[in-house]
Amino acid sequence: MAFDHIPITAIDLFCGAGGLSRGLEDCGIHVQLGIEMNPTAAATYQHNLPGIVLIDDIRNITAEMIMQQLYIQSGNLFLLAGCPPCQTFSSLQRDHTEDDDRNFLIFEYIRLVHEIRPLFILLENVPGLKRGRGKVLFERATAQLEQWYQTESAILNCADYGIPQTRKRLVLHGIRRDAFQLLKNTDAGFMVSLPMPTHTEHPDTDLQLQPWVPSARAFAGLPAVAAGSPAPEGYPNHETNNLSDTNIQRIRYIRNHGGSRECLPTGLQLTCHKKKNVVYSGVYGIIDDTQPAPTMTGGCINFTKGRYGHPTQDRAITVREAARLQSFRDDFIFTGTRGQTALQVGNAVPPLLAKASGQYFLHILHLLHQIPG
Repeated sequence: MAFDHIPITAIDLFCGAGGLSRGLEDCGIHVQLGIEMNPTAAATYQHNLPGIVLIDDIRNITAEMIMQQLYIQSGNLFLLAGCPPCQTFSSLQRDHTEDDDRNFLIFEYIRLVHEIRPLFILLENVPGLKRGRGKVLFERATAQLEQWYQTESAILNCADYGIPQTRKRLVLHGIRRDAFQLLKNTDAGFMVSLPMPTHTEHPDTDLQLQPWVPSARAFAGLPAVAAGSPAPEGYPNHETNNLSDTNIQRIRYIRNHGGSRECLPTGLQLTCHKKKNVVYSGVYGIIDDTQPAPTMTGGCINFTKGRYGHPTQDRAITVREAARLQSFRDDFIFTGTRGQTALQVGNAVPPLLAKASGQYFLHILHLLHQIPG
């Protein structure tokens, strides 16, 4: 079979702290190389994962450099994955500019896909790249990919994959056209698809799927820590930000009166929140531990930045708790300051979501191996 010679290895572009790589490694795909320009995130990657990390701007990286580094030839890579930074298309980004350089990094990913020609491609990004301000850019990018790959993309809810968080992410899968055509010749109904959900919000209507994982699962077993406390011994990344006395009063009141800042009495309301049509209604909120948590962002350890109040303790969540909500195991250690590690967690692909994609590609490889000749 023509694909038997391809080792089950991958490259992770824009790898960050390594959430995508961690998920791929966990399903048996060895990520040989990560590329990341942020040295602190790269240090976390190097601390936790076996692959090499190139610390550089992707625009300085050529396919020839990568293939020489890994001793591979074009067409001989199993998977090229990437999460090009597109924060300007995020629903949380208010200051959007059309000429932001980050808007066009997706084409650096496409450039390397075209030159390396992996068997499979995986792209993960913010939903706004497909359905919001980035739609035109995404259509242009996918049109280029479709020259060489059969693709499928959709916006997925991480909670549907056993992650205790209702994070929405755009995921694209692609199969190189020579492989796709073989599969199509064998099964005329074959189509590229995305990973099948394993969990659901309404298990009573689909008995084959498990219920969503509540955020309480992520908090279980961690020692209690007060606001402003260092991490307890044996629990890295479990230190906390300090809180003012007023914010402690707010968090207690909100916990007992509905979970959001809208229940605060006049004396505890911020002046800016008393105005009409104020956005960011989720700030100063408490996580409902009976449900998956809201999206973890770079500000996830700040009570003032979102619904990040701990469900039972008078503080915001810690980086370790945020990492658990992203489906990182406790043996994955984040390096840097609290702010830097929170940003790494907020920017990461949840490992369980990446693992689901990796398992899909391994399944397709198995189908290719079953084709005679």
